Amino acid sequence: MRRRLIVLGLATVLLAAMAAAFQWSTDKKTKARDKNHRDVIGQVTLPDDGPAVGAVVKLKNLHSLEVHSFITQTDGKYSFQNLSSHIDYELRADFKDLTSGGHKLLTYDTRLDPVINLKLEPAKKPGSQKSEEEK
Repeated sequence: MRRRLIVLGLATVLLAAMAAAFQWSTDKKTKARDKNHRDVIGQVTLPDDGPAVGAVVKLKNLHSLEVHSFITQTDGKYSFQNLSSHIDYELRADFKDLTSGGHKLLTYDTRLDPVINLKLEPAKKPGSQKSEEEK
């Protein structure tokens, strides 16, 4: 009888250990985020605040001058992933005769997932403003 109780006790301990090991192995392991890389997301909107479908968002690396582009979908959203946090970037959106102008993402901005929304406005053409003498 005593032998039977010892075997049952060991079996219970073994089952509990196996259950704990299974639980430990199925837990999600979260990895620390690499602070050398960041992602930028945002939305491009029209002057009436609606989403700009088909706008071209350009991301310019201000160190190498390399340019990447993203075409917005139905919600006007864009994203660029795995950007170096040690490089400055410039974002600009264009759509037909509208532009957002340039918005900079600088190394001093320490956010890993900055949100930069771009609002489109009518593009100013060079020389389109009249000087005071011409008015």
